[in-house]
Amino acid sequence: MQVDVVRTPPVTTVWLNRPEKLNAMSHDLVEALSVALREVDRDDDSRVVVLGGRGRSFCAGYDLDESTPGDVADTRATLTHDLQRLLEVFDLSKPVIGRVHGHCLAGGCDLMMMCDLVIAADDAVFGVPEIKFGSAVVAMVMPWLIGARKAKELLLTGEDKLSAGEAERIGLINRVVPSERLDDEVAALAHRLAVVDPVAMSLTKKAVNAQWEAAGYRGALETAVSLGAIIESAEVPERVEFERIRSEQGLRAAIEWRDRRFR
Repeated sequence: MQVDVVRTPPVTTVWLNRPEKLNAMSHDLVEALSVALREVDRDDDSRVVVLGGRGRSFCAGYDLDESTPGDVADTRATLTHDLQRLLEVFDLSKPVIGRVHGHCLAGGCDLMMMCDLVIAADDAVFGVPEIKFGSAVVAMVMPWLIGARKAKELLLTGEDKLSAGEAERIGLINRVVPSERLDDEVAALAHRLAVVDPVAMSLTKKAVNAQWEAAGYRGALETAVSLGAIIESAEVPERVEFERIRSEQGLRAAIEWRDRRFR
């Protein structure tokens, strides 16, 4: 079971449950998460959703073992599907709190940024390393949260060691707490939200989201996906070499090769 749902009304916690893979998002996990979110959205007893990860990390990104090369059209379709799944968190009628610890990288960082509020443990590490191996960001949300200048710095350098404290300082997350206090702090925030009238909560979330929508949020994400499909389909030398090492020596060796180039 790649997604584990725990209902303790009025709060429902949805756990990414691939701890042996640092909750890397497989196709099955993405679809299971979609089903879980739709079910909790229909559950009147659930007023607040907490999204967390089992094991040592929140989510290390998409499962690269499942990535397969394709032409621009196929890649665009895949990225569009993944974006729509991520937007289900943004569009959920109920508030979603991201409970983050350990790795929160790449697609995992995208997932975190779709949450309405985020509390992170002080051991959390954030990053968007896609550009380091010629890959594309699935959901270009970061500029909307922290502004273009800082987003460009993180995205163009492939930063993957951003501390929780720095993430809080730049507005990527709401709050950092000691790791041993993470569950208590998330529960306290969830229960503060849960006492609010659910209609007022849902419409207020929708009203805030409408500010981004009016500014072209969804269209901008879709444009980024189209550009990302070109990136993913390009036979750039770095990506070719990354894929060669991965196929011959495994993913860990490919990541080590990638990281050595940026030291």
